[in-house]
Amino acid sequence: MTPLIEAGDLRRVYGQTVAVEGLSVEVRAGEIYGLVGPDGAGKTTTIRMLCGALRPDQGWVRLGGIDLLRKPEAARALIGYLPQRFSLYEELTTIENLRFFAEVRGMTASEWRPRSESLLEFVGLNEFKDRRAGHLSGGMRQKLGLAAALVHRPHILLLDEPTTGVDPVTRREFWKLIVSLVAKEGVAVLISTPYMDEATRCSRVGYLWRGRLVLQGRPTELMQRLDGRVLELRGSPLSALRRLAKADPDVETAQVFGDRLHLRVAPGMAEEVIERLQHSPLASGAKIDHLAVIRASLEDIFIHLTETMA
Repeated sequence: MTPLIEAGDLRRVYGQTVAVEGLSVEVRAGEIYGLVGPDGAGKTTTIRMLCGALRPDQGWVRLGGIDLLRKPEAARALIGYLPQRFSLYEELTTIENLRFFAEVRGMTASEWRPRSESLLEFVGLNEFKDRRAGHLSGGMRQKLGLAAALVHRPHILLLDEPTTGVDPVTRREFWKLIVSLVAKEGVAVLISTPYMDEATRCSRVGYLWRGRLVLQGRPTELMQRLDGRVLELRGSPLSALRRLAKADPDVETAQVFGDRLHLRVAPGMAEEVIERLQHSPLASGAKIDHLAVIRASLEDIFIHLTETMA
């Protein structure tokens, strides 16, 4: 199957700063591709080049087989784009916003009315269709932004950190919509996100570092890169246990994950580290409740990768 999103050797420079360098990516219908990486890694620049908002200094983009640089209008017709800050018309109601974006795309009333009603039902805003956009909550505004991006039935959806700044419940609801959309309409989705729990929902993930795509693959494949090297340590006080772990010569890093620690250890040394830590003299009042090898998370992988690249 031909990918709906294809890009090769993309490069973009701002002054003396190389924002994206040599980036190539493919996304097929029914696939969710997640772009992750630290702030300034080039995620937004990449998405803006893919949607035609920025012209690359080098490289090429094909959307649905159409060359974006040679036939921009035809290629853009296939895209639904949701930027970090979606610009709604606050004085217009929810349904009026959808009408505006639909008519900009050339849709007639007989086309946009049923599509808008269906989308408002899909994103859970049907009862708010006559509310002004300026009076919607942040989560509702993002859902309206998604509906506006979908109103013309795009084959490709480009989402730039769409859940940043919204509450965890809204984030989960938003992702349910994305997964359902991919299943029902078979769109190709490319999404950037700072949240690793969201990245695990993607079909494939690409890690950007200083403008370069340094690692990509399925989340399960990426997490296997640290098989047998991540330990979970629970106990109290956590600060004392972290100092104890970091003092071990085979513990490479000790990161706080909520109420526990994730220890990354040298290859093949997990059992030895467990044995040493369990029998180490602890500071007064310190206690280990649990210490065992666990499956690495994507966050473990990307922390390791960031440390390696730095």
